[in-house]
This record gives sequence, structure tokens and C-alpha cells, in this order.
Amino acid sequence: QGIKLVDGRMPGFAACVGALPNTEAAVKLARDLQERNILVFLSSHTNGISMAEQLAEADIEMNWDTFLVPYGKDTSATVWALGFAARSAMTFGGIHPGGLREAREILLYNKQRVHAFVLALGEVDDEKYATAAGAINFGFPIVADTDIPQILPTGICTYEHVVSNITHDDMPQRAIEVRGLKIKIQKIDIPVRYGPAFEGERVRKDDLAVEFGGKFATAYEYLSMKKLEEVEDGKIEVIGPEIEDVEEAAKLPLAIWVEVAGRKMQKDFESILERYIHTLLSMPMGVMHLGQRDTIWVRISNTAKKSGFRIRHLGVALRSMLLNEFPAIVDKVQVKLYTNAEDVEKLYEIAKAAYEERDKRMGELVDEAVDIFYSCQLCQSYAPNHVCIITPERLGLCGAYNWLDGKAAYEINPTGGNQPVVKGECYDPEKGKWKGVDDFVRSKSNQSVEHFSAYSMMEDPMTSCGCFEAIVCVLPGTGGVMIVDREFQGMTPAGMTFSSLAEVVGGGQQTPGFIGIGILYILSKKFISADGGLKRVVWMTTNIKNRLGDKLRQRYEEIGCPDLLDKVADETVTDDLEKLAEYLVAVGHPAVEMGEMV
Repeated sequence: QGIKLVDGRMPGFAACVGALPNTEAAVKLARDLQERNILVFLSSHTNGISMAEQLAEADIEMNWDTFLVPYGKDTSATVWALGFAARSAMTFGGIHPGGLREAREILLYNKQRVHAFVLALGEVDDEKYATAAGAINFGFPIVADTDIPQILPTGICTYEHVVSNITHDDMPQRAIEVRGLKIKIQKIDIPVRYGPAFEGERVRKDDLAVEFGGKFATAYEYLSMKKLEEVEDGKIEVIGPEIEDVEEAAKLPLAIWVEVAGRKMQKDFESILERYIHTLLSMPMGVMHLGQRDTIWVRISNTAKKSGFRIRHLGVALRSMLLNEFPAIVDKVQVKLYTNAEDVEKLYEIAKAAYEERDKRMGELVDEAVDIFYSCQLCQSYAPNHVCIITPERLGLCGAYNWLDGKAAYEINPTGGNQPVVKGECYDPEKGKWKGVDDFVRSKSNQSVEHFSAYSMMEDPMTSCGCFEAIVCVLPGTGGVMIVDREFQGMTPAGMTFSSLAEVVGGGQQTPGFIGIGILYILSKKFISADGGLKRVVWMTTNIKNRLGDKLRQRYEEIGCPDLLDKVADETVTDDLEKLAEYLVAVGHPAVEMGEMV
């Protein structure tokens, strides 16, 4: 079994010393440990009964293959478990037995690499105390179900040494936390297939069981960190109607509320994990997930429903994959899925405040102050040739990732979808062109994009996938551009709806005159700066005006046009191009005098 310790199939082992109050409790504890692929050594007794005897009474098979190994009824038999640990160090660590130096090396190897712990079951006598002290020397902590003295500070063990008064139900999870085990979930417990092969799958109307968000209802996802004791790992709740409670093709609100905990989790990592929700919920067969933050659109197919898939399985998939994909920082995950409008709207204010706080972190950092940008390729399952380049002054077009997020994401997962991009020589500072960026984009876009302009939408603009928050589009005859957001369902002066424009912009195509953006990019000093910047905006939806509010008016003041926002038309003025051109002349919009964009 030592091989499984090395390759990760067995995350650690437990030495169960003593017995449970009854056979049922013994079976449950054994099964809880087996489910986590933890090897269990059984030794000692409590009041003359051993845990091995309790399991035998329930006809539980015990051997190496079932991960339940009885060593004897005496407390001294626990030494065989410690012998297994010592042999792990000698076999896999290349440490040869010898004197005190070699003994110390064996102990340190076990502390750092062999993730074992002791479950002290029942009354602890002097012999058990002495045995526990020996285990602690190996770096193996003790978790007890009785009220023995605790030793919490770190030192010999990685974290706590002795934790007591833990219920039998909580023992496995508490031991995992104290020892720092990383449990890899081998199979996602959902009734449909799961994997990257289904990421680009679309759920059509004729196979629709239920959908959330999009144009039809409020839907968002929010991930936050909590203290370890505040998260019950694996707890999945649906608050509101489930699939079987609503009619076919129903349109529901949805709040995907994810809470994670981990000893190495940081506040800065929240947005990175949150952005991965898109990827993780795109992989169940029969589920479609688009967008991020508060612009998500989720569909579940009838085929998936008939297979037994329910809304709660979204949480099951998220919990399993967050633990698997981010073992270094995530130890526990619980998920709440709200489908009742009252809770969704109430919690939305909390999520929005968090989004805004994250967006403020960038401060005054500018593109010229850094040598490295960051890429984002999380959407390549839908648009294989698309590469986002995130700079301090241009966030990702999904609106969820800024430069600091990209940096943190790379720290978490150096081989993930966010990679550092060395700018290299700047050969066109006005348009925002760098040789290093061109080389990176060319390589990662399957050679389909040769050059990239950070500040121009007319020459070599950045490509888009389909997750953009808004679209910027040139309007011929006006000297300017319009901006339409994903939520807007009406006609635009371009003669197309948002959906029609998205087909032109998305899919990783480089289309001069059209770009997908994150809405906060409008406030950037680099917003299409090579093409004239904010002065080029002649039409913008009221949704965007209201969302950006005073910040947008402040930007117009900064460029010396304090009244220009009032001259920017929206859908309440007109959605006709000819009438828009007449309006711009009448109000004296500066774009009219700037000439056509070429």
C-alpha cells in the first residue's frame, strides 16, 4: 500500500486506538475513513473490546485491500503502525536505519510526507498517553473523543498536536484538517458524465428542463472564504424549488453561494476560485453555464433531468472539483443554491458589494508600471482561438478578472489558465503593441492571431469568446461607437440586437470595429485611447449609465468634457442610426467633428 501513499491514491493513514461505544458507531467511522481512501490500522481496546472485534461482529471485511488492517488488541500493537511509517521513510525516502541522525531524518520525513494521525477512542490510560507521545514525535497529531488535555500550538506537528472532545461523526474531517491531508475525489457523485468533453455543450430549447439568469431572471455566483469551523465540508443545500417542483422549461432566479475554508486560503484568492465556477459547471453533461459574477446563464437539459440530475448536483460538482483543483488552499467547501426570488434578491446586495470592493483593489496601477501582463484562457473550451490579455488598465472582457486576479491565479496554479505574459519591446505605444505579447497571443491562439492592440478597436483588436459583459461597435456616419450590455434586449443603432452582435464579435475572431469588453474598462484611461477614447462614445444603454453612475461622469470631467455624458444617447432617445446622427449634430457631440473611425 505504500505505493498508493506516493501516487496520491491514499492521502494518508489513521491509527485507531481503542474502540467505539457500539458496533454501529465503529462501522460508521470505518466507512467514513474508507470513503476518503484513508488506510486504517486498528489496535488496542476500550473496556476489553477492540474496534476490530466490533467490525468483525458486523461482518466487515478487514485486510490490506479494504484499507482496514487489524494489528492486535494490545496498545503495544500500535507500534506496527509506526513501523509502517518508518518503513515508508526508508523505502521511499532513501533513509537507511542507523544512529540518532538517521532516526531524526525518519521522523522529519514522516512529519513532512506521511500524512498520518491517531484517533484515540475511549478512555486514555497511561500506556495510551505514552503511545500518543511517540506518535507526536513522528509529527502525527492525536484526535480524541474524550476530554483529555489539548496541545494546540504548532511545533513538532505541522498544526495542532492533541485535539479532544471531538464527536465520532466529526473525527475524520477534524483529523484531516489537523494533519493537513488533501483528499482527492476520484469520482464526482452526480448521475451524469463529467469532464472537459462536455464543456462546449449547448442546451437547446427543445431539450430544456430549467434555466436560470440570462435575460430572464436574476442569477449570480459568489464565492467567499470562511474560517475552518464555519464550513461544513460537503454540505449542499437547495433553498427554493428543485427541478421536479417546477414546470418544464421554467425560468428561475439563482444564487450560487459558495463558502470555502483552508489554512492557506487568502481573501485575494476568492475571485480566482469564483471565476473557475464557469469551467467547473460547464463540465457536467447536459448542463450549460455561461458568464460570470452577476451575468450568468445556466441551463439544465431534460436528458440530464431524466438521468436524475438535480440543482443540488451543481453544488456537488463544485465542491468536489474545488477540492481537487485547488488542494493547496481549499480544505472544505459548502454550497448553497438559492432558487427563490426573495433570498436571491436579498443576497445580491452582498455579492454586488464584494464585486465592487474587488474592482477597487487596482488603485492607480498603470500598464507602463509593470513588465508583465497576464493571460486568461479559461474560455478556450468555447472559443479555442481566443486569448484574453489582462493589463492593469484593461480587465478581462468577462469583467471578473483584473491584473491582480491574474497574478494571484498564477500563484495558486502555475500551470493553469492564467499565465504571465512578458511585454517585451513596445513597438507602438499609442495602440498598445508589444513584441512579447504578440508572440504569446500567436502561440496560444493556434497561430490564428498575429498581432494584438491593447488600446485600439480598429487595428488588431483583442478577440472575444462569448463571456463579454458588453460590446463596443463602430457606428458609421456618426464618428463614434455605441456600447450595449448583455442585459439589453432591444434593438441598437447598429441594426442588431446584442445576440446578433455577439455572433460577430465572439468565437475568437478578430473583427476590427467590434470588441467585447468588461464594463469597467469604459472607466479606464486606456479605453480605446488610440481611437479617441470616451469622446467617441455616442450611444450607450441606460443599464451601463446607471451601473457606472458618478464614476462615469467623473471620467468625463477628467477629460475636460463635464457635460458630454448628457450628450450620449441611449435607447430612450433613439435606436435608429439616422435619427442618432441628427441628434448628435443637434446636441453638438464632439465625435461628429472627429471624423470617421478607420
